[in-house]
Amino acid sequence: MILIVDDKIENITALKKILEAHHFSVDTALSGEEALKKVLKNAYQLIILDVQMPNMDGFEVAEAISGFKKTSDLPIIFLSAVNINKQFITKGYASGGHDYLVKPFDPDILVLKIKTFIKLHEQAIELTRIQNVLLEEIEQRKEAEAKKDEFIGIASHELKTPLTSVKGYMQLAEISVLEDEKDDALKFIDQSSNQLNKLNRLVGELLDISKMASGQMDYSFIHFNFETFVDNVIDIFSQSNPNWKIIKHGHADAMVVGDTMRLEQVLLNYLSNATKYSHDTDEVHVYVAIDKQLKHIKLTVKDTGIGIDKGEQQKLFEKFYRVQQSSNKYQGLGMGLYICAEIIRHHEGEYGVESELGKGSSFHFTLPLAEQVVL
Repeated sequence: MILIVDDKIENITALKKILEAHHFSVDTALSGEEALKKVLKNAYQLIILDVQMPNMDGFEVAEAISGFKKTSDLPIIFLSAVNINKQFITKGYASGGHDYLVKPFDPDILVLKIKTFIKLHEQAIELTRIQNVLLEEIEQRKEAEAKKDEFIGIASHELKTPLTSVKGYMQLAEISVLEDEKDDALKFIDQSSNQLNKLNRLVGELLDISKMASGQMDYSFIHFNFETFVDNVIDIFSQSNPNWKIIKHGHADAMVVGDTMRLEQVLLNYLSNATKYSHDTDEVHVYVAIDKQLKHIKLTVKDTGIGIDKGEQQKLFEKFYRVQQSSNKYQGLGMGLYICAEIIRHHEGEYGVESELGKGSSFHFTLPLAEQVVL
C-alpha cells in the first residue's frame, strides 16, 4: 500500500486516480501529523510526500519517519511545485527522501519510480530476513559445536573412568589371589565386571549415536504383545537391580509392531534414570494403558527424585544436552534420552516428560496399536 501525504485534497485525488489506474492500493493523509500516526499503525510500501504543508512540512515528516526503527528504510518520494531549487532538493535527500520530483511530473515516470523503489525495498527486506536467518543458523551451529566439544570431553572422561577402575580392581584381585584371599578376589572381579558392563553401555551409546548420524541404525520390526514385553523388561532390570522394586500399574494386553530390542533399550533407560535420580526410596512405578480412541499404548515411568526445572524439560531429548543441575553430580554421556527419542520417533510414537523440582519426574512414550489388535 502507498501513502499519499498532501494538505490539498485536489492533489491527493488526482494522484490517487493515477496510482489506482496502475493497480496500486492507496491510503491518504491530509497532514504530517496524520501521516505519522498512520505510518506507526499501518505497513506501507512507499510514501509520496508533499513538501510544503502547514505546521509540519514534508522534510520534518520524512525525518520523523526515518527516525523510527520500523520505518527507517521506507522509500519516500517528495513532490513539490514550489520548492524546486537545488537547496530544497538537497534537503529532501538529507531528510530521508529517496527521490525528489517537481511538478508538473510525468505520471509514467512516477509509476516507474514507484515500482522500482518498492521492488528495491522488498529486496532489502528479504535480504535482511535472509541475513537474520543466516546469523541465527551460525549461532545455532556455534552452540552445537560447543555442545559437541563438551560431549567429546565428557565421553573421553566417562570412558576412561571405568577403564581405570577395571585396571585397579584387577590389580587388587591379583594381589588377593597371591595372598590366598579368595573372597576378596571374587569381590574385586565382580566390581571389575560391573565397570566393564558400564563401559559396554557407554560404547553402545556412542555406536548408536554414530549410526543415527549416518542413517544406518538397524531396526527389526515384529508383532509382539506389549504386556508380555513390559513384564520381561521389568524382570531383566530387577535381576540387575535387586535392591529396587519396580511396581507396575494397569494393563496393556495388546499387540504392537516394533523392534523389541530397541524398545527394551528405551524402557531400560527410563528405569535406569528413575533409580539414578531418586532418593530416600527403593520404588519406581511403571504405568501402562491402552487408549482405544487414540489407538495407541502409553507407558510412563514415574520416580520421586530430584525433578527437572521446567525450562530444561523440553531440551532433555536434544542431542548433546545435559541437565545443568545434575551434570556435575551424576555420571553419563547425557545421550540416552536423545537415543530414546530417536527410537520412539522411528516407531511413529510420541515421548515426553512431566516434572517438578523436588517432587520427581514422569517419562513416557506411546506406540501405535497394530491394526485389529486389542485382545
